Amino acid sequence: MPGRSLTIEQVLTLLAHMPPRIATLTAEVTSDRLHTAPTPDEWSANDVLAHLRACADVWGNCIEAIIAGDMPTLRAVNPTTWIRQTNYPALEFRQSLGSFAAQRAGLLAILEPLPPESWSRAATVTGAGKPLERTVLFYAQWMARHERSHIKQIERAVTIMHP
Repeated sequence: MPGRSLTIEQVLTLLAHMPPRIATLTAEVTSDRLHTAPTPDEWSANDVLAHLRACADVWGNCIEAIIAGDMPTLRAVNPTTWIRQTNYPALEFRQSLGSFAAQRAGLLAILEPLPPESWSRAATVTGAGKPLERTVLFYAQWMARHERSHIKQIERAVTIMHP
């Protein structure tokens, strides 16, 4: 995970603000536009949201498993593979955003009361090469950074003028 570490507080803030940020960016945007990519090589806002949901499923499940277990062994799941098992790309944007927001609220309800030492709880992750040790903080930082990078795609998708 490149870049400097985010603090627990920064992670919680970023994770909490993502669903409302997406809602604000897309509030006045038509459903057609939300499902239209700015160019053929780019994702629509709906595609980005579907991707974010798949990542939240995978990484959120890892976080929950780490908190629930004592150094569990987890099998790596690629969100790109996981999304194929969902209907996220086909869903209406606002319905999908509502589900994303509800899922995020559930994750935050788990993360916010964690004492600082619990953020260091870890799992061994297998199935993606050499086994890796990953912590709650690692996954939460990864999710926060990843979403922050994709918000620019949503902004572009809803602000670019379509022919």
